[in-house]
Amino acid sequence: MTRKDDYYNRAKQQGYRSRAAYKLKQLDEDAGLISDGDTVVDLGAAPGGWLQVANELAGEGGTVVGVDLQRIKPIDGVETIRGDMTEADTRERITAAVGEADVVISDMAPNMTGEYSLDHARSVYLARTAFETSLELLAPGGDFVAKVFEGPDTDELRADIDREFEYVRTIHPAASRDSSSELYMVAKGRLTAPVREGDRVEVEIEDVGREGDGIAKVEGYTLFVADAEPGEEVEIEITDVKPRFGFGETVE
Repeated sequence: MTRKDDYYNRAKQQGYRSRAAYKLKQLDEDAGLISDGDTVVDLGAAPGGWLQVANELAGEGGTVVGVDLQRIKPIDGVETIRGDMTEADTRERITAAVGEADVVISDMAPNMTGEYSLDHARSVYLARTAFETSLELLAPGGDFVAKVFEGPDTDELRADIDREFEYVRTIHPAASRDSSSELYMVAKGRLTAPVREGDRVEVEIEDVGREGDGIAKVEGYTLFVADAEPGEEVEIEITDVKPRFGFGETVE
C-alpha cells in the first residue's frame, strides 16, 4: 500500500475530511502549536480537515474559526466565515469574530497550472497574505503556520516572517507526498515589541529585577539591562526580544 493510500484510507476510517488532517497533527506534534483552550483561525479551511484537528486540540474551552471562499460543511463547535482572504472585508470579519487569536494556520494553495515558477509565486502570495493576516490577529506570543511551495522566493518570505516572531522553521510533514515541493513555515512567539534585536535606544533605568538586572520601559515594553542601576540614563543595544519582555546591554 502506498503512503498516499495509507493516509487517504486512514482519513476515511477516522472521519477526517481530508488526508491533510494528518499534516496538521504532525506539525502540532513537532512544534507544539495548539493547546487546550486556544483560539485558532484556519485560513483557506475547506473542506475542513484542519478544522477538525484544530477543534480536537483546542478542546471544549477553545475557539476555532475557519475561513474559505468555498462553503464548509458544518462542524460541531466550529464557526466558519465564507470570504476571500485577499480582501480586507474578509479579514475585518475575522477580527470581529475572534478579537485575538493564539494560533493562525493556513493550508492554502493555488489552483495548480503545472508551471513551476507560476505555482510557486502564487503559493508565496497566499502564504504572505496569511502571514499579514496573522499580524493583525495574533496575541503576543502567538504562533503561525502556512504552506508554501519551495522556490526562489521562499527565503525572502521566511526572513520577513522571522522578523515578527521569536523564530521560524520549515517542516516537511511525513504526510506530505514525497514528490511534493510543499513545506510549512512554522513561526513561534509573535513579537509585538517596539524594538528588535540589534536596535540601540536611550532608556532610563526605573527599577531592579529579582536577578539584579536594571529594568527600563520602552512604550510600556519591559527591558532587562545588565549592570545598570535605577536612575541611570543609558544607551543600550537590544540583545534578545521575547513576546512580553526583552534584554539589552549598555553601549560603552
